[in-house]
Amino acid sequence: MESNFKKLLLSLLFCVGVYGISAQSHDVPPLSTVGQNGIISAELIYDMDSKPTAQCHSSTIIETSHGLMCAFFAGTHERNKDVGIRVSHFKDGKWSWPVEVANGFLTDSVKHPSWNPVLFQPKGGPIYLYYKVGPNVDTWWGVYTTTEDEGKTWTKPIKMRTDKIVGDLLGPIKNKPVQLESGTIISPTSIEGRGTSNNRNWRIYFELSYDNGKSWTVVPPINDGEEFDAIQPSVLTHKNGDLQIIARTMQDVLVTSWSKDEGKSWSPLKSTGLPNPNSGTDAVTLKDGRHLLIYNHSTNKGEQPKGRNLLNLAISDNGVDWKIVSTLENEPKPDGYAYPAIIQTSDGMVHITYTYNRRSIKHVVVDPTKIN
Repeated sequence: MESNFKKLLLSLLFCVGVYGISAQSHDVPPLSTVGQNGIISAELIYDMDSKPTAQCHSSTIIETSHGLMCAFFAGTHERNKDVGIRVSHFKDGKWSWPVEVANGFLTDSVKHPSWNPVLFQPKGGPIYLYYKVGPNVDTWWGVYTTTEDEGKTWTKPIKMRTDKIVGDLLGPIKNKPVQLESGTIISPTSIEGRGTSNNRNWRIYFELSYDNGKSWTVVPPINDGEEFDAIQPSVLTHKNGDLQIIARTMQDVLVTSWSKDEGKSWSPLKSTGLPNPNSGTDAVTLKDGRHLLIYNHSTNKGEQPKGRNLLNLAISDNGVDWKIVSTLENEPKPDGYAYPAIIQTSDGMVHITYTYNRRSIKHVVVDPTKIN
């Protein structure tokens, strides 16, 4: 009894004392299975016994006229020069074999790894595949290619321009851009240690487009990396026009910020009260106005499941108060479950992809009308 009380007290101190926010009760449910809490299906894109590469990571997903398209980086291991971007298509209930469509091979002798693909289609435009190229995250740069035939063929990759504020533009760093009713595209991005000596000072910034993705205006970093080292934001939209981001940090907590002017300015970062082991997340605003967040509800401390071995889905009506509705993974594995992507398709279903032990990508389908 005393041990449980201490755990509860520590949890309350974490949410209230350390970050100065109101406490929320976050009961983590047991492992969910297909048929529970709206989960329609859960499967690997390819079997781990016959995988195309040794490792894979950082998936992104988009709806097409024929189904779905998923991209991720894959190769020997992250940071290896053979890591390229592979694409798989979901049609008639099956995923196609992943095919490499982009890489960091600048010449026969100059080769860099590719990183963090993001699929996005502006209104009336082609599908963009954004990704990063470079020897490491401190010196990488943004690249994109497009397809007019939903992934059958791709244009020659184009390096994004250099900006006086942030250096090389990076494009959406991990999570999908959002296009507002006005046409403005909000591309959420971030810098990891660029210009620093200790690879800290993580900062969030934005790239805005007013011409359907043809050119980009930079919103300078909204944090200085002092209180929170934050990266990889995802964007939520609210009925009153407000925008909200949720991002990972080095401080074991997810943070949030708000904009009332379509992304031109943002409020100071504040803790959401949701724990996170410095791992990627994603979020989406549903057609009914609710918000879904997919993330690791854990830290790297304590007993298993911890770190990236616990993956959860949470829902909120207002972007502030979150309820965990599903535990998608909780079995410890060497490389865990990480870097999720989440979208809602035209039929109302929610599709989630995430790294499965760095050996495959898992695809989960959720019916949001059946979430308890």
